Amino acid sequence: MSSAPSLTLVGHDRPAPLRPEPLWREVVGARLRHLRRRRGLTLVETARRAGISPQYLSEVERGRKDPSSEVLAAVTGALGSDLVEVTHLASLDLRRQHLSVTSPPPGEIRLSA
Repeated sequence: MSSAPSLTLVGHDRPAPLRPEPLWREVVGARLRHLRRRRGLTLVETARRAGISPQYLSEVERGRKDPSSEVLAAVTGALGSDLVEVTHLASLDLRRQHLSVTSPPPGEIRLSA
């Protein structure tokens, strides 16, 4: 039975910890919250405009729920935006976060089995 390879910093005896990649629902939720706050809207007002409960919108913004495309369209519409803008910005956020997660720390790194 072979073990998965791990990254080890030269001069250290423990593998370098790798943070898990952010989930799409977390990135989209954070983007929606940012957009709502930038527009000066409350959670309750945005949820009412979108036709969903404030509790559900709160869970979406915190990345706890994975909303359907219909819910995303309703929320983005309630924010005066659209799916294209929000998903584009979320993909940029995800790419930025991915690079910070996968970029190794400075110094020499060796892959060990």
